[in-house]
Amino acid sequence: MTRPLSKIAPEWWDYTTLDKEILSDAAGLTVEAMQGLSREGFKVVMYDTLEDFYLAEALEYVEAWRQATDSQPVGICGPIGPTEQLPLVARLINSLGINVRNGVFWGMDEWVLDGKEVPIDHPLSFAKADMDMCFNRINPELVMPRENIHFPAADPTDFIRSWEGVRCAVMQGGQGDIKHWAFNDPLKREGAYKDRPPTPEEYMQLNTRVVDLHPVTIMQNARTSGGGQLDLVPSQAVTVGPVQTWQAEKVSIWHAGTHDNAFGMRLTTLMIAKKIADSSCPMSLLALHPNVQFSFYRPAVGSVDVEMH
Repeated sequence: MTRPLSKIAPEWWDYTTLDKEILSDAAGLTVEAMQGLSREGFKVVMYDTLEDFYLAEALEYVEAWRQATDSQPVGICGPIGPTEQLPLVARLINSLGINVRNGVFWGMDEWVLDGKEVPIDHPLSFAKADMDMCFNRINPELVMPRENIHFPAADPTDFIRSWEGVRCAVMQGGQGDIKHWAFNDPLKREGAYKDRPPTPEEYMQLNTRVVDLHPVTIMQNARTSGGGQLDLVPSQAVTVGPVQTWQAEKVSIWHAGTHDNAFGMRLTTLMIAKKIADSSCPMSLLALHPNVQFSFYRPAVGSVDVEMH
């Protein structure tokens, strides 16, 4: 059966091309029903306050790095979006005197301009945000050496190699409007994928790479990071791939309600819980990962009701 064209960008695949029954079922989920979708390999957690939410998110960093030893480094792969946890990570480490020198960090992604990752002094640089909000705030005697902090580049060779022989305890992230983790956006509707999106198996073979960004992703980042100035946001990025994602022991996605909306949070929760994996909704592919947790700020989950403004 022919799938519909996207209602957002007809030359792309995205979640609007899914079966209408899936979309309808997702829209009808209550908060209680969402929490009841936990299953083996997929856990749904609700937090009632932002303080508890972001503290728990920050603790994932600390708990991962505390497992690291001289002979066995342990790392976490983390996002820019959300970022509220990053200063808390530094504060916890400094206040408790936790030595994380054997810890490892991988940044999830970075903007690409003219075929090259943006420099760290670029105002939108993700590496700059990580360093300014977290690592430069950790006391020098406690922080890991700079060579343990890895950011992806347009030539991802060194970044991909940095995962070899290192245990990734957690890959942490948020969810974008287009239902991605990192910048694993849906693909364009062209070539072999003109009439069908990539199969889950095809998409899961993707490594860290430079990607073209879905128009929704560009618009979202203009709204959240650039005051709506679309021309400020690059149309390409380098992003950690499914290959690295499946090297992480746990994938932890944090929904504070500031990036995706009430419907989007429900859609991916339903699809992962029911093991409906479809690359037009990339987050749903985490249905195939053995250990995924969705954490929600309960008041932000809202409802999918018609409300005129």
